Amino acid sequence: EVQLVESGGGLVQAGGSLRLSCTASGFTFDDYAIGWFRQAPGKEREGVICISNRDGSTYYADSVRGRVFISTDNTKNTMYLQMNSLKPEDTAVYYCAADLQPEGIFAGWKGYWGQGTQVTVSS
Repeated sequence: EVQLVESGGGLVQAGGSLRLSCTASGFTFDDYAIGWFRQAPGKEREGVICISNRDGSTYYADSVRGRVFISTDNTKNTMYLQMNSLKPEDTAVYYCAADLQPEGIFAGWKGYWGQGTQVTVSS
């Protein structure tokens, strides 16, 4: 079974931190682009941060620059999203994803997706 399972979401006050986890089963992260996306109520899904499997670079939305970091533990086949200095506008459902050949940085990801985990930041 191919699956991504997320955990770590919850309620946090503005200025706080959270770390989300995403563990893959049925495949490994090797050779995949990996990343995190989010969708707030009434808004389209947007890319938050990802690691390209083309150039190896990390890409991120301007709104999270300096506050959000992505990392992996390949022995556990797990990716992490570390979020610091959280703001109310960070409130969204967060999704992890992996794709062998996405269309762009955050566009055209047709591979594997997690179920989503809710992050709520209160003022």
